[in-house]
Amino acid sequence: MPYPPPPRTPSGPRRRSLLASAAGAALLAGCTADPHSGGGTSSVTARARARAARDSRDLVARYDAVLAAHPGLADRLRPLRAQVAAHATAFGDATTPSPAKSPSAPASPAPVPATEKDAVAALATAERTLADQRAKALLAVPGELARLLASVAAAGAVHAYLLTEGAK
Repeated sequence: MPYPPPPRTPSGPRRRSLLASAAGAALLAGCTADPHSGGGTSSVTARARARAARDSRDLVARYDAVLAAHPGLADRLRPLRAQVAAHATAFGDATTPSPAKSPSAPASPAPVPATEKDAVAALATAERTLADQRAKALLAVPGELARLLASVAAAGAVHAYLLTEGAK
């Protein structure tokens, strides 16, 4: 009786290996940078930090606008909004208002959808888009800022997931 042929394994790296390698390379790029360069002295780092703070501040404004238009979402959105405000602070933004200090009708960078479901979906899209931007941006900055961007991008992806899956 002949032996069955051995199972065929594909040659070359698998998709998971490539994705893990890309993620590892991105983190390694942040970890191998000059440890003295993460203090915000370079103009690239300062600009990236200021942009990240502004982006978080804008996202807080979106949360505030949705909360003002749809108060029934408060229990669901306030914890996420608080984390986004903490991200702005971590990037050096001291101007992000707390929920108690925010005006009752904050300015919104985008119109708030009329239904709660659509408003939450718009927030999820904003979180996902910003997380993707930050994941790309972390490759261009050194050390500590790269690690902070990676962490905040991961948090944004989780927020997008929670906003999307929480509706189901």
